[in-house]
Amino acid sequence: MDRAQKEELVTSLNEVFKSTSVVVVAHYSGLTVAQMSALRRQMKASGATVKVAKNRLAKIALEGSDVAHVGHLLKGPTIIAYSSDPVAAPKVAVDFAKTNDKFVILGGAFGTTALNVDGVKALATMPSLDELRAKLVGLIQAPATKIAQLSTAPAAKLARVFGAYARENEAA
Repeated sequence: MDRAQKEELVTSLNEVFKSTSVVVVAHYSGLTVAQMSALRRQMKASGATVKVAKNRLAKIALEGSDVAHVGHLLKGPTIIAYSSDPVAAPKVAVDFAKTNDKFVILGGAFGTTALNVDGVKALATMPSLDELRAKLVGLIQAPATKIAQLSTAPAAKLARVFGAYARENEAA
């Protein structure tokens, strides 16, 4: 890499660190190319991204961002996973670490909050934004359907009472 490419990489990483909501840092030493490709596919499918960058360049890119405190994790062969959805990258990283012993999660950041390994795992167990939206829509719709049922119930009861009186009068 020449100097211009390094500057471009640092600039793009800095923009990523400033705009993303969650960052996960992990060691990937010993993973095969097929395993790395599988990780990248899984991350992309969930809306997250994986980057392998030189630690020195990544530390420079971290300066001035909210997630600058993850710089101490960048030692050895590290991988950076990030997403705008707060649970997408941690969820995929934790699932991938369960099946691959050589993929070791070191920690991460959620906004300005530093996360250790347990914090990343806790974040991975939370429902995604889409799941939360679906639950919220369900909660909002439930009262509306109950109100509609209640508004039609008195009319139905009245109709049954009038029908009973009509049958009573016919029988007499």
